[in-house]
Amino acid sequence: MTRRDALEMFLLSAFWGVSFLLIRLSGEVFPPVWVALLRSVFGALVLIAALRLGRHALPPARLWKPLLLVALFNNVIPWSFFAWGEQTVSSNIAAIINATTPLFALLIGLTLRDTRLHGLTLGGVLLGMAGVALTVSGGLGGGHATLHGVIILLLASLGYAVATTIAKRTLGGLNPVGLATTQLGLSSVILLPVALIGPAPAPLTLSAVGAVAFLGVVGSGLAYLLYYGLLARVSPTQVTAVTYALPVWGLGWAALAGEPVGALSVAGVLVVLAGLGLINLPPRPKPLAGAVRPES
Repeated sequence: MTRRDALEMFLLSAFWGVSFLLIRLSGEVFPPVWVALLRSVFGALVLIAALRLGRHALPPARLWKPLLLVALFNNVIPWSFFAWGEQTVSSNIAAIINATTPLFALLIGLTLRDTRLHGLTLGGVLLGMAGVALTVSGGLGGGHATLHGVIILLLASLGYAVATTIAKRTLGGLNPVGLATTQLGLSSVILLPVALIGPAPAPLTLSAVGAVAFLGVVGSGLAYLLYYGLLARVSPTQVTAVTYALPVWGLGWAALAGEPVGALSVAGVLVVLAGLGLINLPPRPKPLAGAVRPES
């Protein structure tokens, strides 16, 4: 991995990590669907510019059904639900709950028999769930989270996992920039009529407008470009490691913004990270039948 790759991975984790705080700040003025809509629109504008400059290809029209499903489960639902859930859950707890996405993806893979279960994987899932439970219990006890808000955020994380499964099965081999541009374009089209018939934004403030613009341009548009650029140069396993840093960034950004960060949140992050680490460890190879054991 080059210095450029390391720098881009650092920036990507920071951009995605600050998104949870930006969602909360945006929600001070914009209803949840509006946060998701504006995030999609600003992100799509960045990606359209990159698409035109790089002359990337859009996905073929015959794939409109899986593309629509991915946009729904990867953007429309989770982005709306995170904005909704963070009305009653602090952004640092939301960042930790987001770390359940790989756990949900693993459980879906096991259900569909796309993934094989081994001891380390099971231990990782149990550790991850324990870490989230630890964090949530601290948030509920300290008044920094509500049960219905936590459930909404868990459903959002489940949506990400469903979208990942659909994309792996149906959208492999497509140009990533074209795919991301289409996703955000479809997301914008779906969310626009819902936003227009729903609650209107409160009187605008500079902080809320700046937060939602930064969320879309940097946390979505530029982050997608960094992510797919890294995938073209380094292994998927290395890029996936970025997700491990998101709860840490979530805690850091929240602390800088003056949000209370409890000891149970910090402990929960460590337990979740340990669980994700176990899930990504390769299983120990089974000894070959008849193999001679080396003398010790």
